[in-house]
Amino acid sequence: MNKTKQKPYWIILVMLIGLIVFSALLGLRCGSADLTLQQVVDGLLHPGTQTPQSQILWVVRLPHVAACLLAGMGLAVSGVLLQTATDNPLAGPNIIGVNAGAGFAMVLAMCFAPMAYRWLPLMAFAGAFACTLLIVLIARRAGGSRVTIVLAGVAVSTLLSAATSLLRLRYPDLAVSYTYFSVGGVSGVTFSQLLLPALLILVVFAAAMLLAGKLNLLCLGDHLVHSLGVRAKLLRTLALVFASASAAAAVSFAGLLGFVGLMIPHIARGLTGTSDVRRLLPAAALLGGTLVVLSDLLGRVLFAPSEIPAGIITALLGAPFFFVLLLQRRNRL
Repeated sequence: MNKTKQKPYWIILVMLIGLIVFSALLGLRCGSADLTLQQVVDGLLHPGTQTPQSQILWVVRLPHVAACLLAGMGLAVSGVLLQTATDNPLAGPNIIGVNAGAGFAMVLAMCFAPMAYRWLPLMAFAGAFACTLLIVLIARRAGGSRVTIVLAGVAVSTLLSAATSLLRLRYPDLAVSYTYFSVGGVSGVTFSQLLLPALLILVVFAAAMLLAGKLNLLCLGDHLVHSLGVRAKLLRTLALVFASASAAAAVSFAGLLGFVGLMIPHIARGLTGTSDVRRLLPAAALLGGTLVVLSDLLGRVLFAPSEIPAGIITALLGAPFFFVLLLQRRNRL
């Protein structure tokens, strides 16, 4: 049987860059009030113009698209790091407590500091990151293996999810606010809200690329990695912390976007034909940004003038993907 020849990596990367640029331009053009490509270009080149089209572009569309790009990139990079660190193809940001920690912190803040709504994104980040650190600490105390990380993540996430449900029952007025956060969306996001998350996501990406060569060794097993002079537990811990920081930064302004961190690493592996983290990270970042931009665009266009949060679209796409992934793994056993 003849095997299909894999395209060179640089060609795939150029195609993905073209795809994300096209998606971003489409996101800037389309919505409840469509803009022409010429209006988009003119608005970008002349930001001070006081036309309705320029205002729509700079106040609404650009922050919207930038938030989608950042959220997709952050979650996708997190997914690659998690699946590499745990050697678990079904791992996503939820496995290290990002969703549970962010959700609990948000509900806690809305219960006891309802007027401090400007601090909610920071609370979501702090909750997600603190939850991951707790899981990492428990896992290291229990041996630091891949299995203990997963089990600690399940235990802590379940506990925090139960606490979140308890608070929501105790304070039923939180239902609407928390529901929007839990499905994920970037409506109303401004550039000022994106500055710190963007910086953190980019720093994590750069740090992960520097460690990518060593991260590839984790699939060999701890004993063999130790024999090569690499501290496997420390490396895995760093990968988990980086994954948490990237996902928490995305969750802080985009809510709990589901399945992005799970799906995108697999699609990136299929496209690049490799599990090399050095190649997976850039491909996954580009694919993640594209997926969330297009999901958000579908939510804005299909039911205009109403808007469906991007998280609902990614869930509709991700659930069938997850089932297919499970069936493929079952057939390999």
